[in-house]
Amino acid sequence: MIDTDTTPLDAILDQLVEITPPTDDPTDDPTGVHTYSQLRRWILLRNLADHHIATHAAHLDDLGVAEKAGSTTKKLLIEMGLPPAAATRTARIADHLGTLSKVETCAADGRLAGEVVDAVVRGMSTIEKRSPTQLSDDDHAIYETELLTQALSGATPTEIQKHAQTIGNTIADDQGGIPASDDRTLDTLSHHTTDDSRVEIHANVTQVVGEKFIAMIDERSVPRPEPDGSPDRRSAAQIRADALEVLLDQAAAGAAMDTIGTPRTQVALTIPADGGNPAFLPWTGSVTHAIARQLSCDGSLTEIIIDGETVPLQMGRERRLFPAHLRKAIIIRDQTCIKCGAPPSHTQVHHIQHWTDDGDTDLDNGCLLCQRCHTQVHHNGWEIILGFDRHPWLIPPADIDPRRRALPAYNRRTMRLDDIAA
Repeated sequence: MIDTDTTPLDAILDQLVEITPPTDDPTDDPTGVHTYSQLRRWILLRNLADHHIATHAAHLDDLGVAEKAGSTTKKLLIEMGLPPAAATRTARIADHLGTLSKVETCAADGRLAGEVVDAVVRGMSTIEKRSPTQLSDDDHAIYETELLTQALSGATPTEIQKHAQTIGNTIADDQGGIPASDDRTLDTLSHHTTDDSRVEIHANVTQVVGEKFIAMIDERSVPRPEPDGSPDRRSAAQIRADALEVLLDQAAAGAAMDTIGTPRTQVALTIPADGGNPAFLPWTGSVTHAIARQLSCDGSLTEIIIDGETVPLQMGRERRLFPAHLRKAIIIRDQTCIKCGAPPSHTQVHHIQHWTDDGDTDLDNGCLLCQRCHTQVHHNGWEIILGFDRHPWLIPPADIDPRRRALPAYNRRTMRLDDIAA
C-alpha cells in the first residue's frame, strides 16, 4: 500500500532530516544547556509521535484495513518498520483509545511516552480482571486518575503495573471474589510438536503456580563458565530452557522415591507491618489475603515483615508445615481429597483453622484438599469443621445448600454428622 498524498508531515520530515546532531566540540555548548534543551524537545516529539501512531493505528482498525488484507494491525505496523514489541504496544493502546480520556489528553500534549500509556492501559485491564464485578464509571475514572498520577510522578511502567495489581487485589479482597490472577478455571497448558520435531509449550496459569515455576527455574538458571574459564556462551533464554530440563529430570527422580510426606514448594511471603498494602510474592507481586492464607497451608513458608521503607522488621523462621509424619497420618485418615476424592498425591494439607489465625499444625487441624478444592474453600464460601468423630466435615455455602448441612469427607460419604452425634 503506497501513500502518494503530500501532507504537512512531509515538510516536517524534511526539516527533521536536515537537523544535525550536536557536535563533538565542547566549546560550542560548554554548559550543555543548549543540548539539554534540544534533547527535551526531541523527547516531546517522540512522545507526540507515539500518540499519533496509536491514534492512526486505531483509525486503521476502524476502517478495517488490516482485516480486508487478511492481516492484523500489529502485522501492518511491523511491515511499516515498527519493532514487534513496539507494534504490540501500539496495537494494545489503539484498542483502548476512547476509554481513557485523561490519559489520552496527557499523551496528546507529549507528557507521556507510549510505554507509559501502555502501562496504564495494562494496569486498568489488570484492575478490571481482578474485580469480581464490572467497574462503575466512577470507579473506572478514580483508578485511571490514580494510575495516571503515578505515571506523571515518574513511576516506571513496572511500578505502575505493580500498583495496579495492588488495587486489583484490594478490590478482590473487599468484594470477596476471585480475581483472574487466582482463578484456576482460566488455567491452560498446551504443547505441540513442530515440523522439525521440536516442542512448543504454552501455559497460562494462576499467580501462585507461576510464582512456583519462576522460582524453581530461576534457582536452576545459573550461568556456567566454559571449560576454558570464559563466560557462559548460552543466552538467557537457552539457560532457562536447560533449567527446565534439569527440573524435569529432578521431578522424574523424585517421583521414583517415596515422597508421600514431602513438603510443598518453598515460598517467601512479604507482609507490610502496617497492614495497609497486601502481602506480596517476590516474583509476581501482590496477592490477595485469601491467597496469602492458602499459601500458609502447605509448604515451606518464610514470612518477612517489612516497614514502610521495605526494611525487614521481622524474619519468620522457615518452617515446614505438616511434616512427613503428620501428612502420612492425615492421609491414613482422609485417604483422598475430602471434597472431590482426588488421590493423596494430588493434595495439599489444609489448616482447618487457618495457620495465619494461630491454627495449630496437628492432626485435628489438618485435612487433605486438592488444589482446585483448596481454592474453593478459600474463595467460594466452603467451610470445614472437625466432627465428634475427629474427621473433617464440609459445610457448603448457602447458595448451594441454604441450610448449610455438614457433609462428610469423600471417603465417608454415606455418613451424616447427626448420625455421629447420636
